[in-house]
Amino acid sequence: MRASPLAALLLCGCVTQTTSPPAAVPTVAATVAATAETDPVDSVSDAADDPAIWRNAADPAKSLVIGTDKQVGIHVYSLAGKRLSFTPAARLNNVDIRTSGGRVIAAASDRAELATAHVALFVLDTAAARLMPLGRFPVGPGEAYGMCLWTRARDKALFGFVVLKDGRIDQVAIDISAAAPKVTTVRSMKLASQAEGCVVDDRTGLLYVAEEDVGLWRFDADPAASPTATPIAKVDGKTLVADAEGLALAPSGRTGGYLVASSQGDNAYTLYRLPGATFAGRFRIGGGAIDGTSETDGIELALGNFGPDYPTGLFVAQDGDNAPDTQNFKFVSWSRIRRALKR
Repeated sequence: MRASPLAALLLCGCVTQTTSPPAAVPTVAATVAATAETDPVDSVSDAADDPAIWRNAADPAKSLVIGTDKQVGIHVYSLAGKRLSFTPAARLNNVDIRTSGGRVIAAASDRAELATAHVALFVLDTAAARLMPLGRFPVGPGEAYGMCLWTRARDKALFGFVVLKDGRIDQVAIDISAAAPKVTTVRSMKLASQAEGCVVDDRTGLLYVAEEDVGLWRFDADPAASPTATPIAKVDGKTLVADAEGLALAPSGRTGGYLVASSQGDNAYTLYRLPGATFAGRFRIGGGAIDGTSETDGIELALGNFGPDYPTGLFVAQDGDNAPDTQNFKFVSWSRIRRALKR
C-alpha cells in the first residue's frame, strides 16, 4: 500500500513530530479541617464573596465575622457561624474593616452601577452586631471588584483601594471626622488584566494585589509614591493556580509573617513568607465533619486569641460550592494551618 504524503515525510526525516509540554501539576497541599461554618446566604448561585474579621479584645469569643452577599447585602456572623444581622445593600463585592476615630469602619466595593465604581461605608455597632450604613461614594469610571483598607502609621489617616475589573486600582482617602464622610480619589495604578483580591500591610505600607491570570504584585501604598508595581509571585499552575483571588496577611514582627492567597483553580491556599514573598507551602480545607471549600473568592485572616477554638488566629474562606445549600464561609484555626504546614 502506498504511504501517505505525511508518512513519507516522516520516514525521510523531513518533518519532526512534536508533542505539547505536560500540564503543570499543582504542588501538594496539606488538608486542614474547618472548625465552623456560617449559615448559608439567602441568594442562590454566585453570591457569598468576601469576609472581614473584627476581634473583640475584651471578650475574644464574641468576635464577629462580616461577609458579603454580592446580590443583596452584607451579613454579620458569630464565631459559631450564626447569622446575627443582615444589612441590605445592592451588589457589594469585597469588604474590609479598620478602627478609625474610635469607630469600626467597614468599606465595601459597590458594583450597583457598572459604569461608575463606588465605595459603600458602614460603621459596625459591635454591641448589636450590626452594620449601619454611612453612605455610598463614587470613585471613578468602571466596575468595582476588590476593596481593601490601609491605616497609615505616621498619622493614622485612612485610605481605601478599589480594584476595578479591568485592572485599574483607585486609591481613595476616607475622612470620617465630620458628620458626613468624605471619600476622595487621590491616585490610580494599573495592572494589565482583571484583578480583584487585595490587602495592605499596615506595618510596612505595602499593598498586595492579585491579578487573576498572572500573579501577585506589590505597590507602595502611600499616595505620593510611584504607581509602578513589583511582581512577587506568578500564576504557574504549581504553587498558584488561576484564578488568583483573595489575599490575607499574617504579620509577625516588623516585616515578617505570611501573605496568603486563594489558589482558586485547584481549591487551595498558598502561603508566601514575608518580607520577600518566598513560597512557604499550600493547604486545603476539608477532611472534617464540616465540608471543605472550593473555588474560593475572598479570604481573611486575623491573628490573636479568638477563644479556645482559635487560640492564635482565625482564617475565614468563602466556599464557592456548599451544595446542597447555598454558598457560605468556613472558619479554620490558624494553629491548625501552621501545624499542618509545620510552620
